[in-house]
Amino acid sequence: MTCWEIAFMPVYSSLTHALAAALVDVLWFIDGSEDEQMDPDDAVKVLEGVAHLVGKLSNDQRSELINLLSTIAEAESDPARREFIEGFPEGFGLLDEAV
Repeated sequence: MTCWEIAFMPVYSSLTHALAAALVDVLWFIDGSEDEQMDPDDAVKVLEGVAHLVGKLSNDQRSELINLLSTIAEAESDPARREFIEGFPEGFGLLDEAV
């Protein structure tokens, strides 16, 4: 790892925060991929799979993820990416049963 990579490596408050940020990165890539980059059917399968997975979270876990997404969105400087992150809870069904 270079000094540059260490200097710009995000520091997360928890493993959960790091994993939520990684999930956002992957889904942002998939959502923005052109048909030549990723088969649209495969993209839909991945997005639906994530929605199914987060749909199985407990209310406490949903609340934690929603709070983490809010924190991640607040720190995001790219307006389009921030909008994607802010729409994540509704788009992936986290708000349907969150307490």
